[in-house]
Amino acid sequence: MRREYHRWYSPCLNREMELLVFGHAGARVIAFPTSMGRYFDWENRGLVRAIGEHLYNGWLQLYCVDSIDSESWYDHAKRPADRIARHQQYDDYPVNEVVPLSHVKNADPFLIATGASFGGYHALSFGLKHPDLTGRVLSMSGLADVKSFADGYYDQTLYFNNPCDFIAGEHDPARLERLRAIDIIMAVGRDDRLYDSNQRLSETLWSKGVGNALRIWDGFAHDWPVWEKMLPLYIGGHD
Repeated sequence: MRREYHRWYSPCLNREMELLVFGHAGARVIAFPTSMGRYFDWENRGLVRAIGEHLYNGWLQLYCVDSIDSESWYDHAKRPADRIARHQQYDDYPVNEVVPLSHVKNADPFLIATGASFGGYHALSFGLKHPDLTGRVLSMSGLADVKSFADGYYDQTLYFNNPCDFIAGEHDPARLERLRAIDIIMAVGRDDRLYDSNQRLSETLWSKGVGNALRIWDGFAHDWPVWEKMLPLYIGGHD
């Protein structure tokens, strides 16, 4: 399997960013790490191996990006407005830097955004904010409502980075049409505290005529061995 390491100074984030690329062809996949996670976690924790067949056979090409959660949502030394603003810069990073890199390396037009836990939030937020770029979203045990990280503060930037809110407020016919073309999959444990936000987002999407697959697993289902099972099951789309 082809494996590449990339590092460059990010104009969006004003810092060095690293990522790993696995595979040589196929649908492009941006994989967001878990809370404050690193670009190498998917490789180290077995998720790259879990879709090894897809990567070897050229069905998927995987881009494992780094996070800056410790500088945004988890940096409680900052004011909430500054945490949110830093996250917006992070949203700009895949749009303006990682996606263009993937286009240079791979002509396949289909892009998948995925992640587990807080990475599931990033995948949902990225994919639903940018339906013009995204063909599929797979959130595994993800958070769909991030307002609790803002300590009661609320502004327009938070609204546009909170899936449960900006989907509820979406009325633009063109954007709704693009959202209806996306394959949206949310897999979450019935006993996971994040279950409620997943169910709420699923219902809100359906109320807008946007189909989605909410896949409910028994128990907590919020751990790497479970995500290792979820990923190959859903990465190709919902059944």
